[in-house]
Amino acid sequence: MSAPAGTVEGVSERYFTRFTTEQVVLHAVLVVTFLGLAATGLALRFSNAAWSRALANGMGGIPAVLFVHKFLAVALTIDFLYHVVDIARRVLLKKEWWLLWGPNSLVPNLKDIQDFFGQVRWFLFMGPQPKFDRFTYWEKLDYWGVFWGMAVIGISGYAMWFAPFFARLVPGSMLNVALLIHGEEALLAVSYIFVVHFFNEHLRPQNFPMDVTIFTGRQTEEEFAERHPEEYARLVEEGKLETLTAEAPTSSSVNISRVFGAAAILIGIVLMVLTAEAFLSH
Repeated sequence: MSAPAGTVEGVSERYFTRFTTEQVVLHAVLVVTFLGLAATGLALRFSNAAWSRALANGMGGIPAVLFVHKFLAVALTIDFLYHVVDIARRVLLKKEWWLLWGPNSLVPNLKDIQDFFGQVRWFLFMGPQPKFDRFTYWEKLDYWGVFWGMAVIGISGYAMWFAPFFARLVPGSMLNVALLIHGEEALLAVSYIFVVHFFNEHLRPQNFPMDVTIFTGRQTEEEFAERHPEEYARLVEEGKLETLTAEAPTSSSVNISRVFGAAAILIGIVLMVLTAEAFLSH
């Protein structure tokens, strides 16, 4: 049977909601702002590198690079705080305690530790691959890495931006420490995202060349059952699987997602290579 106009091939296969529209938008803002912060931040960090000077000249000089860096920092902070406030509202006002604990929570638990060691055994051909629930241990690591990064990179960055204010609260020498922490932690974040996160979510064999679920918010039933078998089985047993059914994403939305995702991955790889070159020759 041919696919209806405007939809992806094979729409006879059912689709399920994995992420809400709000979550998709928040992640898209995170991607854009992080890439921009990485590019401008690395240009400031390695200002003597040829590619850094070219980027700065193209943007109108170092002051322009710094302005864009600060603008994107504010945008990312708003994106992050919106998410945090929403979680607090849902937990404290709507009593959605499952956000803090349980199979659908992003809070790490004992099963994540078991899954990690089970995955290691599977890598070594010593056992079966673990059956993951709604979130894998590496997805939780990605999620909480953002909180760590916002706390360390964000606070140190704002401390340097508003140095006179923070100098009243802490010794002036701490601002030098903030500069060091900001730069080194940013390098760690960039390295993790552009190497570990990109591989886990897009470049590993099961997802290669790209997983567009985070961009469309939907996944096929086959993907659902294969990647999150425990959640799938639980929903079937509870009779709640049908509540997540969704329309197939349109072909245009999938194509846009692929272009957006490919651009992000390419930019990340280029920045990683330029960073390695600048770091080694620094």
